[in-house]
Amino acid sequence: MQTKKEGEFRKGVFFVVYHLEDRNPKFLIQERKLHWKGYEFPKGGVEKGETELQALKREMSEEVGLKIKKIHNHKIKGDWEYTRKLKDRPGIIGQTYSLYSVEVEKGEPKIDKREHTSAEWLCATKSLKKLSHKNQKKCLKIVREWLKEK
Repeated sequence: MQTKKEGEFRKGVFFVVYHLEDRNPKFLIQERKLHWKGYEFPKGGVEKGETELQALKREMSEEVGLKIKKIHNHKIKGDWEYTRKLKDRPGIIGQTYSLYSVEVEKGEPKIDKREHTSAEWLCATKSLKKLSHKNQKKCLKIVREWLKEK
């Protein structure tokens, strides 16, 4: 990765969480409060010694708390640079990600009050309108198309 800033990229995973209602997907969107304010789908960093799949399962437990039915690796990768320095991530200037989708049992998601203020299930159209970042909108479109093909 080339960047104008000096520093490292934190390795992470994006996971578009959904459940099916009458064969129609509803997607989990969270309202973020840690580091920035806006809407996102679940994501998290891969800790040292962890695989992406282990990180996804850990983050699902911490941030969503619903039973996983299926996980799909979309084999899509990307990255973004932070818009400002984060005190709790010295030397880190951005994050890479790998895209996964996670089907869960329908239910009320757990909310990690440290990171988020709320969570809601929305259709793809409403989710796309609420998501704050282009890269997450792109990932949601990829997952939505993949679900249509299944």
